[in-house]
Amino acid sequence: MNENRPSFRTIRQTAKAGILSEYSLRLMAAQGTLPGFYVGNRFLVNVDALVEQLSAMRGGRAV
Repeated sequence: MNENRPSFRTIRQTAKAGILSEYSLRLMAAQGTLPGFYVGNRFLVNVDALVEQLSAMRGGRAV
């Protein structure tokens, strides 16, 4: 049941997972290329969409 729902984390939580650095994630959010949305002043990253986006950029290899 929970498998169909996307996983959302803050930028700091996403960076601690080791996907990208916090600085890179914040740059992507400022450029509008980071999948997610603002809730108040906090940006929530759609982690599943980010992994797919990075995989596509790397030619389909797993991140």
